[in-house]
Amino acid sequence: MGNKKYRLGLLLFLGCTLSIQAQDYWSRIEQKTPSLGIAEVYQKINTPAFQLKLVKASQTVAGLRPIKNLNFDFTPSDRLEIRDKDGLYHLGDINLRIKEGNSDWQSYSTAAKRAAVTPLATSSKILAAADLANTLPSNIPVTVKRFYELDGNQLVMRFEITNKSDNPIEIGALGIPMVFNNILEGKSLNETHAQNVFFDPYIGRDAGYLEVKRLSGEGPALVVLPKENMPFEAYRPLLDDPTPRSIVFEGFHEWMVYSKAYAENEWKNAQQWNTPTSLVLKPKESKNFSLKLVLSEGIEDIQNTLVKEELPVATSIPGYVLPQDIKSQLFLNYKSEVSSFEIEPKGALQIKEEGKTPKGLKKYSVHGVKWGRAVLTINYKNGIKQTINYKIIKPENEVIKDFGHFLTTEQWFDQPDPIFKRNPSVISYDYETKKQLTQDSRAWVAGLSDEGGAGGWLAAIMKQHIQPDKEEIKKLEQFVDKTLWGNIQYSEGKNKYGVKKSVFYYEPDSLPKGTYSSDVDYKTWAAWKHKEANDPGRSYNYPHVAAAYWTLYRLARYNKDLVETRTWDWYLKQAYHTSIAMTQLAPYYAQFGQMEGSVFLLILEDLKNENMTEMAADLEAKMKERANHWKALDYPFGSEMPWDSTGQEEVYMWSDYFGYDEKADVTLNAILAYMPTMPHWAYNGNARRYWDFLYGGKLSRVERQIHHYGSSLNAIPVLRQYRKKSDDLYLLKVGYGGLLGGISNITEDGFGSAAFHSYPTELRIDYLSGDYGSGFYGYAVNTATYITKDADLGWLAFGGNVTVKGDLVSVKLTTAAKSKVFFAPKQLWLTLDAGTFDTITYNTKTEEVEITLSSKNEFTPNAYLRIDKDIKLSYPKVRGAYEIPLTNKATKIKL
Repeated sequence: MGNKKYRLGLLLFLGCTLSIQAQDYWSRIEQKTPSLGIAEVYQKINTPAFQLKLVKASQTVAGLRPIKNLNFDFTPSDRLEIRDKDGLYHLGDINLRIKEGNSDWQSYSTAAKRAAVTPLATSSKILAAADLANTLPSNIPVTVKRFYELDGNQLVMRFEITNKSDNPIEIGALGIPMVFNNILEGKSLNETHAQNVFFDPYIGRDAGYLEVKRLSGEGPALVVLPKENMPFEAYRPLLDDPTPRSIVFEGFHEWMVYSKAYAENEWKNAQQWNTPTSLVLKPKESKNFSLKLVLSEGIEDIQNTLVKEELPVATSIPGYVLPQDIKSQLFLNYKSEVSSFEIEPKGALQIKEEGKTPKGLKKYSVHGVKWGRAVLTINYKNGIKQTINYKIIKPENEVIKDFGHFLTTEQWFDQPDPIFKRNPSVISYDYETKKQLTQDSRAWVAGLSDEGGAGGWLAAIMKQHIQPDKEEIKKLEQFVDKTLWGNIQYSEGKNKYGVKKSVFYYEPDSLPKGTYSSDVDYKTWAAWKHKEANDPGRSYNYPHVAAAYWTLYRLARYNKDLVETRTWDWYLKQAYHTSIAMTQLAPYYAQFGQMEGSVFLLILEDLKNENMTEMAADLEAKMKERANHWKALDYPFGSEMPWDSTGQEEVYMWSDYFGYDEKADVTLNAILAYMPTMPHWAYNGNARRYWDFLYGGKLSRVERQIHHYGSSLNAIPVLRQYRKKSDDLYLLKVGYGGLLGGISNITEDGFGSAAFHSYPTELRIDYLSGDYGSGFYGYAVNTATYITKDADLGWLAFGGNVTVKGDLVSVKLTTAAKSKVFFAPKQLWLTLDAGTFDTITYNTKTEEVEITLSSKNEFTPNAYLRIDKDIKLSYPKVRGAYEIPLTNKATKIKL
């Protein structure tokens, strides 16, 4: 199938706004009768930070521009003339669910049926105000007034709600739509990075906030903060807004103050981030609810902005995904003392006070006890409540062991499959039914290719990179010899080394009756026919195969008798040929950065180490051609999608490798724009993805995905940048959040899910394994221990436990691989091609670093140590690494 046809198919399936379906949605909106009143006069108001533009009739926000950059608007003002109809939300709207006595909840929204609001008196502090009665149903038992005002120099949006009835009422839902310009429809990458924003929530009650950032990562960031009675309790997708959601529009959400009415109904089957609450208003009683809109100098300055605005700021080391063997540290920066902690479920966490830092931050040790989600509520003496959502997992080595076992048993497919020849393999899996997925309307999901089908076997092989298991490797060698080479990948002919889009296909007329299940709807473009499935033109399939060969090369080269059926050089040459084939057989998509594309750099490095100079020169030249193309683009991370968050990994790595520093910085800034750090395991380090449930999920819809493969893949460049700029703790927090986020959705028994559903109707993993393998690659090649010393927080370890005794600082590693350590005070990057680190010790007086290597085993008689500094050891060098004989006891080496 040709590339143009394939791309059109993708767009049709995903509901892209270039498709007929999405265009139809926009046409329907455009044909509706305008009701917002934008044909009338606008009000323009300047505050010290913003130019605020209001629609006079509705007093909703028509523009919110930084005074220092009036060319940029945080709101979707470019769509205002289309989105000026009933039912479409704007900043300034409010949603309520209210009941009187034992009656049912009734919903009310200022967006449902527009009418001109009644202006109220203004003053030097009140910039604009209105009674919203005209745009609310007449039977609503409250009055709602909205005020735009100044608090000092800061812009505030305040709602005053009064119970006008003679009876008490209960407000079970109160939400403020957060409508900012994340509609990417019809725009180029240059335009989106200049004009659009993404926003991320910290759903942390009184300490909660929303950060709104330009796609470029440049310029000031908008931070929406609670001012009065505005705890961030829940984050509801506004699915009733008819703006068409697609790969170019994730949708809008609302900041919810109360959510009990939803928790009792639509959300009743899900465990919410915070305990749902409501408010009882007495007759004639009024209450104010206000948000503050503040500009931060940049993304990395957001936490400083929170401190200035006197919000509680929490920092957890190493993050909010807590392996049970980690001694986590929690630092709280807030003016009020802590009165108490609450832990839900009870006993899930242990927390202990550890005094204060030199600058007065409250310090605690936190230990994860029970596997699963846990909420820590911090009650401050001034009445403020802050919640931190943690995810407790098993120790990393146990998580990975369980994962490998699940993949090579429950997902191991070795039954007769004469038509599609998928046996033996690690195949896709449905965790809900506890069955292997041998048929799916999306050919690739059952066809062992694409991210959604290769995910299982790729993950199983990458697991061996960090925790090799002889019996598992035996199975995977069979897979490579019988299923990968010669079936998924062409082994002969003009397409040799090409990778098929799928080995499963749908051709009922040419195959025996009963081949396909009647339970599967195959009436979709994604049910590829044989010719389409065999197409080697999708470049994104090649890194999976290259990574598999590269991993087996490393296992064969640096260990004894782990790999038996092929020689190490066969695997490395296969990796090389696969990499080259991508540029030759899939040239259109090869122009883009690939997910797992960093593997090509790893292959190049090993070709050089092996003195395979001709192959190395060829691969480097091919990759430089691609990097030169990216260098010529302003924002070089396109893909088959109009906007994507997967190409940045490879674009950064090659830009950095070839010294294209400006392009590497542009790429990193874009990553930081969609990859935040905040006190919530689901959003900390979570790179934005919102359409891949359509590709590889069981619950198929456009929805923000929690720790999809973008998290751990984008952690690769973020942590590499930290190693170059190790005084920037922000980078380490973001990168490590993405790294551990990459294994946070592995279940207690070892199943790896495509991602976690963020909608409050679910808040659970997706039940398909899907494209998780790409994310696990990111974890496998990037897992490391980071040791640093912060001027105020002291010695910190990410991926280890720190002990300080006198002049000695000791860190015992807790990662699954235990093969990489970055010691920031000395800028030491230590990696092992074989063997494992046990402990790193640093003498602060002599500045001497000592490493302790674990004892040998039957497969690893030698360790191979690489040091990226000019440090000489008394061991021979082999392929650039020190070969260190291991013994039955630990080996200590002073650097």
